[in-house]
Amino acid sequence: MLRYAALKTGRALFVVWAAFTLTFVLLFVLPANPEDLLFDPAELNTIPPEVREQVAANYGFDEPVLVQYFERLGRALAGDFGNSVQSGKPVTEAVLGVLPNTLLLSAGALALAALIAYGIALTATSTRRPWLRNLVESLPSAAVSVPVFLSGILLLQVFAFKLGWFPAFGSDGPASLVLPLVTLAVPVSGPIAQLLVRRFTAELESGYVTTSRAKGATREQIVTGDVFRNASLPALTITGITFGNLIAGSVITETVFAREGVGRLTQTAINTLDVPLVQGIVVLVAASFAFINLAVDLVYPLLDPRLRATLALEAR
Repeated sequence: MLRYAALKTGRALFVVWAAFTLTFVLLFVLPANPEDLLFDPAELNTIPPEVREQVAANYGFDEPVLVQYFERLGRALAGDFGNSVQSGKPVTEAVLGVLPNTLLLSAGALALAALIAYGIALTATSTRRPWLRNLVESLPSAAVSVPVFLSGILLLQVFAFKLGWFPAFGSDGPASLVLPLVTLAVPVSGPIAQLLVRRFTAELESGYVTTSRAKGATREQIVTGDVFRNASLPALTITGITFGNLIAGSVITETVFAREGVGRLTQTAINTLDVPLVQGIVVLVAASFAFINLAVDLVYPLLDPRLRATLALEAR
């Protein structure tokens, strides 16, 4: 178990290191003059050479690439990604200031997506009506095929502008969270539901199900009992992986609903070419993603006796 935990922790650290290294190469190495990214492109030709040299010296662009890399890596390990070019605030402070909003939106959407997925899987495997089963099984594909921005606009048009049930924009109060949650959760629920339907169907063909039926258990009791528990374990893994899609989808969702969060901050940083802020966002989001998946990987053996047995055999 310790070896398994060490391996998964090492992979998580590698993901964060790779995110930092990739953004360093893209933002600070590939551009011929990385200091040009810190200026407004429309005013680039009017910047005096001495100003460019001063900016390059301030950001360390005049040093060898390896020196820049290890200096930035050392500061990043201490949580220092420099200051935002536009606001002058420390990058870590700027990201952590809006990260809770995005994590709340992502966690809520993940929980809602799981409920939708389980509802689809339970309905599809419990019903005895073929037409209803086929209809329910088609919902995940339909959910995945709808773009996030389109579903967000449709929800705004119907429930905010026409019916007036929920606020259209902003981050004030629980009511403002409902439409973004649904917008983000619906496409994410599709892959989880597809996996659960396949796992529920496979589990219903297992030997213990036949034994339970022989003892007089109904189909509903079997599905909501052992089948539900055994089929849910693989879904735990895909749920952790899906968290990355939620972070990516939050960029569009927060823009559509004008919510404060990492998504809108990312859009602003890219539009204004705020290089230190872009790197800080990428690395901190990668760290959040890696931590969530590490937690899932460490919890999985505790829930699945088969994996614990496999790890014990490997240890021998």
